[in-house]
Amino acid sequence: MTRPFPLVLSAPSGGGKTTVARALLARRDDVGYSVSCTTRPPRAGEVDGEAYHFLTTEAFEAEIAAGGFAEFAQVHGRWYGTRAAELRRVMAGGRHVILDIDVQGAEQIAAAFPDAVLVFLLPPSGETLLARLTGRNTDDRAAILRRMRNALEELRHVTRYHYVVVNDDLEQTIRRVGAILDAEVVRHARHEALDDRLAGLMSDLEQRLRAFAHS
Repeated sequence: MTRPFPLVLSAPSGGGKTTVARALLARRDDVGYSVSCTTRPPRAGEVDGEAYHFLTTEAFEAEIAAGGFAEFAQVHGRWYGTRAAELRRVMAGGRHVILDIDVQGAEQIAAAFPDAVLVFLLPPSGETLLARLTGRNTDDRAAILRRMRNALEELRHVTRYHYVVVNDDLEQTIRRVGAILDAEVVRHARHEALDDRLAGLMSDLEQRLRAFAHS
């Protein structure tokens, strides 16, 4: 009944978008995940094909030249991107596809898929965001400073998103994003052949009304 669509989650680095995406995937069977590609090295515990498809710079740029990415951008000096074939694969299976990507990628997805839903997760405060970044213990001071500066730039794009959720409580954030997905699923514009269904239903009711009136 409802055409699958992309659900884009964006947030500053450390803003929780990946955590929320994973929670929705674990709780719902109507969504699938698009595994992004990157040229950054894997972090401890990350598995190729699960967290990301880890590519060399040469391989990534070859896919750009071939038009293989629905969206791509350089972030913190590394390439990140989403293969168009990966999006089509998930949606062809009847599932909405979740992407946790930055603001540059979100704009490209919105241009390629006008029915995409864009959700921005806001940190409750700068202090909280800094605490999340430093708590990772994966970045040095220079990297954290760079991520904070990038966060300031990303916040300038918030008004381009359809929804904004303040991620001050993880469980509540997951529920709110799930509610957004549920609301979008029942939008009339997303229902396939809605005019035909309405015409059939109205015709059926008219026949039953006439039969009832003469009974």
